[in-house]
Amino acid sequence: MTNMYEKAGVSIAAGEQLVDLIKKDHPNIGGFSGLFPYGEDRYLVGCTDGVGTKLEISIAQKAYAALGQDLVAMSVNDLLVCGARPLFFLDYYACGKLDVAVAHEVVKGISRACRETGALLLGGETAEMPGFYHDNKFDLAGFAVGEVMKADLVDGSHIQAGDVLIGLPSSGFHANGYSLIRRILTDNKIQLSAQMPGTESSVGEVLTQPTVLYSSQVTMAKTVCKVKGMSHITGGGLSNISRVLPPDRQLKIDRTQIPTPSYMKIFQEWGKVSEDEAFMVWNMGLGYVFVVAKQDAQTLTKALPGSFIFGEVI
Repeated sequence: MTNMYEKAGVSIAAGEQLVDLIKKDHPNIGGFSGLFPYGEDRYLVGCTDGVGTKLEISIAQKAYAALGQDLVAMSVNDLLVCGARPLFFLDYYACGKLDVAVAHEVVKGISRACRETGALLLGGETAEMPGFYHDNKFDLAGFAVGEVMKADLVDGSHIQAGDVLIGLPSSGFHANGYSLIRRILTDNKIQLSAQMPGTESSVGEVLTQPTVLYSSQVTMAKTVCKVKGMSHITGGGLSNISRVLPPDRQLKIDRTQIPTPSYMKIFQEWGKVSEDEAFMVWNMGLGYVFVVAKQDAQTLTKALPGSFIFGEVI
């Protein structure tokens, strides 16, 4: 099988190899976030992320506030996976020459997303690096910290065969797989201003939809039933779900139950991307996953409009 993502310059396998090497000296590293024991009854939870090469398209579209939400979502959604409550967020903004208006729009998006998730925007760093970032280019990184009571930790250890996978839809490609998307646009000479087939939006508008903040849905889920495991579908696609499974458990997934937007399938066709690779590189319409006991599945899907059952644990 041709690996189109590697041809676009990104190797998921190399990233996994690096994590494996680091874990030899730091065995607790490799989850969605890290746990730090804090007092007798709780953990502090920390994680960091960026928005990848979605920056390139968002800068072209001037979708700066949406980028701010993407940045918060990439880290805060990872915090949620272990049951943590977001506490605070910090950002890092690096550029060649500071454009105050652009930076302000990005930070407004960050601030709005923090308010929605209940996190405090504690501070950040703005770095001007002339000669390193050219033209109007800039880079973003985010850092989130939360807390979870030890008794409320969701770590997947109680997942059993017969448990059900319930998904929440994504709001587009979120912030993963954009190196491949950009390669597809270039190879097919597709302009961001072109209309996206099957939609009333341009290609650029489709590609700059901000990432969903799943904090309210996660809070609701934990209120109505016992959540055994959760997964944020980012880089690596469906493989993210396996990260929360006990070693003797596997997944049985029905991809046809995942509501993949038509434009994702069109990008797949444009790029001649196989079905397996598409579900490894992109979220394909699946943004977040809950693992619950079979008897709780109906309760949870009723509580979360738009949610769907798409598999089980075996």
